[in-house]
Amino acid sequence: MKTIMHIENALKDLDKEIKDLMFQTNVSMKKRDDEVLFIQQQKSVLEQTLSDLKYIQANPPKSTTACKS
Repeated sequence: MKTIMHIENALKDLDKEIKDLMFQTNVSMKKRDDEVLFIQQQKSVLEQTLSDLKYIQANPPKSTTACKS
C-alpha cells in the first residue's frame, strides 16, 4: 500500500522536525514545548492510522460489496 509508505515517511519527517526543534536555542522553551506537543499530536494520529491500515492489510474484509444503508 502506497498510503502506508507515505505515512511512514511523514512519521520520519515529524521525528526529524522534533529533533530540529530541540536544538533551536533561539526559540523560547515554552514555544518549543508548544510546537513539540502539536507535532506529537499529529504523530499520534498518524501512528494510529498506520496501525489501522496495517491491520486492514493483514486482515482484509471478507465482503467486497459496499455497505448498504
